Amino acid sequence: MTSSTISLGRQTLAGLRLLVVMTVLLGAVFPAAIWGVGQIAFRDQAAGSLVHQDDKVIGSSLLGQAWKGPQWFQSRPSASDYAGDTSGGSNLGPSDKALTDEVAKRRTALGGGIQAPDALTASGSGLDPHISPAYADQQVARVAKARGLQPAQVKQLVEDHTEGRTLGYLGRPRVNVLELNIALNQLGSSR
Repeated sequence: MTSSTISLGRQTLAGLRLLVVMTVLLGAVFPAAIWGVGQIAFRDQAAGSLVHQDDKVIGSSLLGQAWKGPQWFQSRPSASDYAGDTSGGSNLGPSDKALTDEVAKRRTALGGGIQAPDALTASGSGLDPHISPAYADQQVARVAKARGLQPAQVKQLVEDHTEGRTLGYLGRPRVNVLELNIALNQLGSSR
């Protein structure tokens, strides 16, 4: 055998060994380590931030869902009908007639006038669990009337469930719709 054949064989074996080692490290060890850190440091989030009521899972605080009826605070509109397997935005630009028609239809359904932007537009994922405090405030009178509650009670509930900016400067104040509706249900049942 020539020295170039031996050298090629050694390089091939070294490459195969590196491939096996990196496959084990990046395909098994690293994912297992990340999973372990998640289970220890972020147990609730790693399990999907599931919300339980009466020993039943009723949703996730990380995913938006549809709410039917005037007695509930409504989530943002969803381009994917809140389906996790097909989540995503509408991919319609601001000058697209289909988007402007959809926004006009939503504005009319909400009674016209000035509306919070998140009442009219879907989020990028279609699964946003939060709404703005402004959109929550716009729903207070309807929810209070449907449940036979004082608007001040419902407004206080919104304020109690308004989350500030993350770390004091990231994002915007927001209200988790699932958590707000659970608290609303505990405050008083609908008529």
